[in-house]
Amino acid sequence: MTPLAVGQIPAGVVTLADHEAHAHSRLGSNAWTYFSGGAADEITLRANASAWSRHLLQPRVLRQLAGGHTRVELLGRTLAHPILLAPVAFQRMAHPDGELASAYAAAAQGAGMVLSTQASISLETVAKAFLGEAQRGPLWFQLYLQHDRGFTRELVQRAEAAGYEALVLTVDAPTSGARDRERRAGFCLPPHVSAVNLEGLRPPAPLALQPGQSALFDGLLATAPTWDDVAWLQSITRLPVLLKGVLHPGDARQAAALQVAGLIVSNHGGRTLDTAPATAAVLPRIVQALAGAMPVLVDGGLRRGTDILKAMALGASAVLVGRPYAYGLANAGALGVAHVLRLLRDELEIAMALCGCPTLAQATPELLFTPD
Repeated sequence: MTPLAVGQIPAGVVTLADHEAHAHSRLGSNAWTYFSGGAADEITLRANASAWSRHLLQPRVLRQLAGGHTRVELLGRTLAHPILLAPVAFQRMAHPDGELASAYAAAAQGAGMVLSTQASISLETVAKAFLGEAQRGPLWFQLYLQHDRGFTRELVQRAEAAGYEALVLTVDAPTSGARDRERRAGFCLPPHVSAVNLEGLRPPAPLALQPGQSALFDGLLATAPTWDDVAWLQSITRLPVLLKGVLHPGDARQAAALQVAGLIVSNHGGRTLDTAPATAAVLPRIVQALAGAMPVLVDGGLRRGTDILKAMALGASAVLVGRPYAYGLANAGALGVAHVLRLLRDELEIAMALCGCPTLAQATPELLFTPD
């Protein structure tokens, strides 16, 4: 791997929205469509961001703020702040340094990182870059269960050997969403980008469909994961397993019965099922259903430090951001990702101070204002 490119934050970029606007001018239409698009009419994509704005903060004044901090406890570790990088595939489409730049930036900023199964740089290379920083956050590996369970087992073993600290099983995408914007644009991966961690995976054997059978239900989904596969995954790894993509309280309770390590409330950034509810709306229902049984994280539409504070007040243990750091990566490589993380952390501290909330342990539902 060649040394990382030295980026520079573009003039006038001072918010995550600025990063997005500037990235639009830097990314080609193919990559922009992939990173920015959602499923179908993109109703859920838009709702994710707007739902956080519907929650209002109710500040308290004249509180003692000296000694305040953003530290949180998560899976037995103390994190400097509750922000993790969500799994984003094929990051070399945004910048030649791809996931390697994101890893260096996250580690330097004390953020956690969840590497995608479909990363465009090997999981071992990313781990080596990330784990060398003493003040880093947690390093997790996002997993799609493959049709070849032997290959999945080998992938898990690679993640364990490389030093990943948890597995994040995505459970909300047994098939891709109807991504109209990608189809209109004729999206395709450029020749230099591929899912390198899936090299060697043989395609599934073709099935002979009978008349009246569905190519989706009787073909692709014949090996779709079930709750039994979650238990199987737990049985083959020493790592804690979190489930990403839970939106229903009933599924949260079933996950608790299996004693998974945590849940991530997510609708895949609006990229799978359109008209699924916004994560900000679902989060408190999942928290209530679990009653403290396990950590609950959330992603989707978080664009300000105030959004993070609201998520914590609604019961989240931590948050993940995806598109914003992909835009930062496109704009300035590792420095752009670091800038996005720094903006969020700084804004979170400002919001905490202005709400009279010196620690995130004090971010409770009482912090939120409910109009009459």
